[in-house]
Amino acid sequence: MINILVEIINFISRLLILLIVIDVVLAYVLPPYHPVRQFLDRFLAPLISPIRRLVPTVGMFDFSPVILLILVQVVDVILTNILLSLR
Repeated sequence: MINILVEIINFISRLLILLIVIDVVLAYVLPPYHPVRQFLDRFLAPLISPIRRLVPTVGMFDFSPVILLILVQVVDVILTNILLSLR
């Protein structure tokens, strides 16, 4: 049972990381009102917005997606270690 939960957490983590990377790449290619960008923004905005409020942009660079990537990985590792210690 614990192994299944670990796999689910890992899957969700990888999916979030993939969506964040796709969103960053598409921000350079597609206009903001493209349906794909709007879908990703609706999904990722609740996660990135609090980080954007705390971390200012540096010039033209927005580091909030990078910070979110790191946070997703940290939460993944912490939850996985907690679940695996319950065995």
